[in-house]
Amino acid sequence: MNKNDKQLHRTLLANNKVWSERMRTENPELFTELAKHQHPFFLWIGCSDSRVPPNQITGTMPGDMFIHRNVANMVVHTDMNLMSVLDYGVNVLGIDHVIVCGHYNCGGVKAAMGPEFGGAASNWVRHIRDVARWHHVELASITDEQARFDRLVEINVAEQVYALSRTSIIRDAWEKGRKIQLHGWAYGLSDGLIKDLKVTRTSYQEEDGGVELA
Repeated sequence: MNKNDKQLHRTLLANNKVWSERMRTENPELFTELAKHQHPFFLWIGCSDSRVPPNQITGTMPGDMFIHRNVANMVVHTDMNLMSVLDYGVNVLGIDHVIVCGHYNCGGVKAAMGPEFGGAASNWVRHIRDVARWHHVELASITDEQARFDRLVEINVAEQVYALSRTSIIRDAWEKGRKIQLHGWAYGLSDGLIKDLKVTRTSYQEEDGGVELA
């Protein structure tokens, strides 16, 4: 670690101290209560992109959100990390609102629109390529490249909400009478606003497969 790296490291620690002092001033009991337990209201499945920090863009406090992030906010049934977070969030923490939030200009979605490439990331992006293939007719009809990119971001979120509704964890919770809601959002990097894609699911519905997104 060179001199500049050490300075960056110290800056983060200094920022943490300032933040901690400010939070304790604003809410003296915050850390005492957080240390005792956690009762989050939301489970957030979002992209790993550093420009999309869940708490900041939603104005929520520490403890309000249980968070899982991966490249392009994917819900992959064989991803034991995600499934463990989902299981704990739903069955232990009792969370009733699960949010899948993508974002426009997502690098993972953009990569799926381009040529094949090597490396571990290509295997993950394959899931997004499948989404694009399922919706090829609609996407091919969009001549503007940016508009097509934006549309795939939205469609990908909708498909992940659909995939979430097919997990055994969510199905079992619904069968037990839990009022769990699955939401699909897209965040705009250019304006900082979240768009509700209106793909909320509140129960298991038999379908031929895929999703419709207006």
